[in-house]
Amino acid sequence: MERAVVQITLLGLLLALVTTLPNKDDWDIYSFHINSTVSSRYATTVITSRVANRMDASKEIEFHVQIPKNAFISKFRMFIDGQAYDGIVKEKEQAQQQYTEAVSRGESAGIVSSVGRTMEEFKTSVTIAAHKKVTFELTYEELLKRKLGKYELQIHARPMQPVKDFKVDVYIHERASINFLEVKGRLSTNALANAITKTHADKQAWVYFYPTEDQQKTCDSCGEQGLNGDLVIVYDVNRDNSLGDIKTSDGYFVHHFAPSSLPRIPKNVVFVIDQSGSMHGRKIQQTRIALIHILGDLAEDDFFGLITFDSAVFHWKRELVQATQANVDSAKRFAQGIMDRGATDINKAVLEGAYMLNAHPREGSASILILLTDGDPTTGVTNLEAIHSNVRQAIAGKFPLYCLGFGFDVNFEFLKKMSLQNSGVARRIYEDSDADLQLKGFYEEVATPLLTDVTMIYIGGTNLTQTNFSQYYNGSEIVVAGQITDNDIETFNPQVVAISGTKRVTFSDTNATTESTGTSSDSHIQRVWAYLTVKQLLEKELQLSGQEKEQVKKEALELSLKYSFVTPLTSMVVTKPPGEDTAVLHKPKEGENPQLEGSVVPAHHKLTMLKSQRSQGGGVSSYAHRPSSFPRGGGSSGYMHRLSSFPVGGASGYVHHSPSFPVGGAKKARKQKTQSRIWDTANYPVAGGGAGFGGGAGFGGVVFQRAALPPRLAEPEFLLIAGADLDADYQDYNTVAATMSSPAATQATVPLSHRFLLKTENQSLPLCFDVTGNIRLKLLHYPNRELSMNGELDSVANGGFTKIIIHFKSDQHVEVDTSEITVRDGEALTRHTGEELITAGSVTVIRRNKEVDVAAGDVRIIILTHEKDGKEFLWPVLRQQPSANNAEGILALKPPVYEEVQQTPLTKLKIKDQEVDVTRSSAADYSVVSPPTLDCWLMSADSALQTRLDDFIVTQL
Repeated sequence: MERAVVQITLLGLLLALVTTLPNKDDWDIYSFHINSTVSSRYATTVITSRVANRMDASKEIEFHVQIPKNAFISKFRMFIDGQAYDGIVKEKEQAQQQYTEAVSRGESAGIVSSVGRTMEEFKTSVTIAAHKKVTFELTYEELLKRKLGKYELQIHARPMQPVKDFKVDVYIHERASINFLEVKGRLSTNALANAITKTHADKQAWVYFYPTEDQQKTCDSCGEQGLNGDLVIVYDVNRDNSLGDIKTSDGYFVHHFAPSSLPRIPKNVVFVIDQSGSMHGRKIQQTRIALIHILGDLAEDDFFGLITFDSAVFHWKRELVQATQANVDSAKRFAQGIMDRGATDINKAVLEGAYMLNAHPREGSASILILLTDGDPTTGVTNLEAIHSNVRQAIAGKFPLYCLGFGFDVNFEFLKKMSLQNSGVARRIYEDSDADLQLKGFYEEVATPLLTDVTMIYIGGTNLTQTNFSQYYNGSEIVVAGQITDNDIETFNPQVVAISGTKRVTFSDTNATTESTGTSSDSHIQRVWAYLTVKQLLEKELQLSGQEKEQVKKEALELSLKYSFVTPLTSMVVTKPPGEDTAVLHKPKEGENPQLEGSVVPAHHKLTMLKSQRSQGGGVSSYAHRPSSFPRGGGSSGYMHRLSSFPVGGASGYVHHSPSFPVGGAKKARKQKTQSRIWDTANYPVAGGGAGFGGGAGFGGVVFQRAALPPRLAEPEFLLIAGADLDADYQDYNTVAATMSSPAATQATVPLSHRFLLKTENQSLPLCFDVTGNIRLKLLHYPNRELSMNGELDSVANGGFTKIIIHFKSDQHVEVDTSEITVRDGEALTRHTGEELITAGSVTVIRRNKEVDVAAGDVRIIILTHEKDGKEFLWPVLRQQPSANNAEGILALKPPVYEEVQQTPLTKLKIKDQEVDVTRSSAADYSVVSPPTLDCWLMSADSALQTRLDDFIVTQL
């Protein structure tokens, strides 16, 4: 039987795209998650897409993922019918014969051009039987690069259909502490703004994007095909003039060096501009616009020169001149008159630029040579190796050469090699409406030199990545990784020596900056070292020849295989079910065609999945998730265990084994019956140090925790309940004194004390307060709609909410506890313990083992299950607050705004013109799967709430 073909493509740093819009009755992307963990600027991203074939016939489903060009794929797997199919990284040549044979048989090689400027595409496919499902999981890793004083993590989402279970979880952990956090992009504005939750707490930050299905249809640039836009997470870390931020773990280290508050160094810069005939039209126009803008940004103590070239070289002036207003105005008039004509003599032009800089040495300044061209050398010296040699001799290591390649006609590898040989970098300028902004953006990165001749020294270190840098620019960062000899941290002594203007400076004092992760099993720092080493070996291999080139290539290959990185030297072979294709993924070099050796080079990057041994028909008869573990964010081992969605209604509710839950003070756990399990669980990492769904950020963000009791009464234990924005009423509350005075009191008679965290938006410290006793709380209530949520606190140690009930009509509600979900619709009552999607009226509920996702119109709520000492409890988080601004309840509390007005003898905060006594304390943040402990200002409940606590207590759920 001939199979229909459906394509699913994931776009962006993290995304999914279906290249042909399907009939939603035929198939469905019923779940799409992106989890990204950033630790010490190193991002590990897992994309998980679950697809169901709704047809009565088998379908071939193609999975496309676009990832950053700087990223390495490190893991890929598919789950089909209870079986995991893993990709294996091998030497590229080992897969080449299989690849060539498949192409020669006329079978699809699965080649797709990259889309956009910074992405490469991964592609594979699999046949799914009628009414069966497949899960794709892709992991890739990337070191974020600091530009213009910030790091950016970009997420482009275009699923091509609204997805019921769509979410993005980003967790950032920086031991240097996070200076600021912003969320930008088209998906952060207008109708989708309230789908974004962000939390920033000193060294950690969380960003969640949870648009409802309705929002995916109605937002700007949205429609029946769902989302289409970017989400960009922007942040930086705190810095000083010291040695920088050094992390060590298990014999490895990574050093981030970016001192601030240094004086700028005057620069000498020569611009070498291609004006040959190929620059005709918009390219020459945009070059003129950018150059005029750049000239206007020169500082008066800078010196500069301007050269244009075609088959000849033209000078604005024969020597460097100071950037006075008169000289800048004259140079702008010259730039305005640049016209395209003639051939391309790159050799002569670059040598002339180098001569101008060499002829004008200036103590205490930094020299820079910038070349812009759009083509190959066509006249004068045209032998590429000869040009490389000539330029290298002329520059002689005195200053960097930056090459900007305009468009795709240019030989980019030629420019890249010439830049690397002269301590610079090459950058492609894309032919687009913003090409002038690309040119200006690059110049801004190198416009402000702060240090020259930077040498990174590591006594007691070995196997180091690059340690010598010609210049350090404002807003950038130098990163070095290596191994610590014999893992002896006591003898490890890093320092940095550089030139600042006319002075030699040394950065040292490691006592306050060198910090161990304290986790010997943490491979995170080691992977940063491997990533940097492979990247730099590949750059070095480009510059060498002969035996040296082969040796460097061998080293890069060995590391790529050891750490399962898909690089230009390796391929990922994906084995599929019997009768299916074997796929081979190649990562190309810049401009390389991944199809066959020696074939024509296309314009764009491509990643290739080879298909071979194709069979017709076939398919799978059943489906299940098998467990698969990935390292959790923040370096800790383990995984977050989730279940996928499960059906509602009275029909065949699926059941899944759940951990038993102690009720009240009973010691016996409630038994749970199970029917035949349809799905096993799939394990995958969560954003965050094991974290990823919580945050509590902008709307309420309340966390509860059991406060420490006096030692004579009980061991300090934690209870958690955290909030975001939910509707609820809680049951009656027996007020109990917060302090027990009787020495004879036992733990059984001590009331539980719950600590709430009330997060702020701008201050680093949240507020916290204690509540004692067993209570029922109003979590969320919207007066103008039939939606409310209440929760009941338990009375056991380390407890939280035993149950949460969501009312959406007078005769309809959903009750959630740690083992099941109960739906009441009038007189009908159904219980669900499995994974399928539940739809009850306007409410959609999805259970994933450790979390329950509830969507009601434009409200999105996550209920997490926490466990401590074998006991489970619930904790709700509001992921999306509706546009209506009249919500009530503990989770609808607005982020407090306060001012610290007194520090001694007692600290006082000013909140709404009221001064409140506070003490510094701490609380666990249960808005995250693996809760961190946050410092907080402890105060009374009434002061924190700015109203009576009794206003949040209800008598029934």
